[in-house]
Amino acid sequence: MKLPNPPQVIRSVKDYQVLFKTFQHKKIGFVPTMGALHEGHLELARNSLLENDVTICSIFVNPTQFNNSEDLAKYPMPFAEDLKQLTLTGVDYLFYPDYQELYPDQFSYKIEEKEISKKFCGAYRPGHFDGVLTVVMKLLNIIRPQRVYMGEKDFQQLRLIQGMAEAFFMNIEIIGIPTVRDHSGLALSSRNTRLSQQGLQKARVFAKILKQDQSLEKIERDLKEENIAIEYLNEFENRKLAAVYIEGVRLIDNVEIHHK
Repeated sequence: MKLPNPPQVIRSVKDYQVLFKTFQHKKIGFVPTMGALHEGHLELARNSLLENDVTICSIFVNPTQFNNSEDLAKYPMPFAEDLKQLTLTGVDYLFYPDYQELYPDQFSYKIEEKEISKKFCGAYRPGHFDGVLTVVMKLLNIIRPQRVYMGEKDFQQLRLIQGMAEAFFMNIEIIGIPTVRDHSGLALSSRNTRLSQQGLQKARVFAKILKQDQSLEKIERDLKEENIAIEYLNEFENRKLAAVYIEGVRLIDNVEIHHK
């Protein structure tokens, strides 16, 4: 079977600016990613394809959001497979810059949020959200989309980016798409690929326990009984948020609260 045409790959800001002039009055949908694409990312792209004239994905493993150099070094980067997945999904363009292209200032300028970013993930990963918000601001200024599609799995990140767009009067809709899960309820994540079969089983137990209609205290007890190391377990905007470590791999998830 012949594959559809792959997305046009753009490596530089200048090349994208030339391309952008050809879009004229077209609606642009944008899916920012760090690669290692799975069904969750592709679901974002499919939503964009349905709602816009042009769909652009980006792949950039952003070093400024990693406070652990070992974590960055282990981050999977299967570019050929990612390109194949984007081709099969029908994405129009892939923006694939390197560090120098996005950070000619060497991260001298950064976006910082003072409240939400200091909680949950931010409390354990100092500077993480400064890196996230800065790179997303750069990407939005380059791509200039009308709509951006992001998963709800990292709910804190989604809220921060929505808040940034609002605070800076950016005429962009940041659309949250429900978390895509496997048959057992485990949230899809590129980090899952670093787990053994036993680790994956434990990750599925984590997802099942978090989903229970129970108090945080009961969920914490159940996770500890399964020897799942908890980084944080908290409530935020009618959701239970959690980060855990399984086989040294950090996993996050969140679910809506129904018992209140």
